[in-house]
Amino acid sequence: MTSLESAQQLHARFPNLVSKPSEFRGELTVAISDAEQIHEVCGFAKATLDFDYLVDISSVDNYGDDPRWTVVYELASLTHGCHLRLKTSVSEEKSELPTVTTVWKTADWHEREIYDMMGIRFRGHSDLRRILMWDGYPYFPLRKDFPLAGKPTELPDVAFTNPAPLEGGPFVTAAGGKDSIAREPRVRTTEV
Repeated sequence: MTSLESAQQLHARFPNLVSKPSEFRGELTVAISDAEQIHEVCGFAKATLDFDYLVDISSVDNYGDDPRWTVVYELASLTHGCHLRLKTSVSEEKSELPTVTTVWKTADWHEREIYDMMGIRFRGHSDLRRILMWDGYPYFPLRKDFPLAGKPTELPDVAFTNPAPLEGGPFVTAAGGKDSIAREPRVRTTEV
């Protein structure tokens, strides 16, 4: 079975929920119109279409647009040697969708990372807590409204003592610098 055949079967099984496949650079993507049904779609993809390997789950912040987030599931079939991408949208008001950890156990860490970095919650996840930032960190650092320079913190002895995490860190770029050297991320000691 090819990726295209798998995508077509997924669309045939869920005609009002799953879009027809779209291709870009040789990769197929289908969109799931209702994020609440992602578990059912993923379950069918694994059980019936043999997508036995969850490669990754990632999220995109569409800051300023509604719905705000796109959650992307990268699936692979080791049996058929093909790949399929599922996308669904999550609004800022809801910022939650069902977990797929009961479909693929590897979703556990992917969902925790998305929660930690973006603040999207996965309902039914057995251990949804921070995985990269420390417990109690009040922000979600991969959101587009999180400043590149970071935010100051009042948490002594957690990760750093003097500088605040990410504040003035090595990945702060100078927007609109005179050339690419001036825009290059680095710790700044003088104005560019």
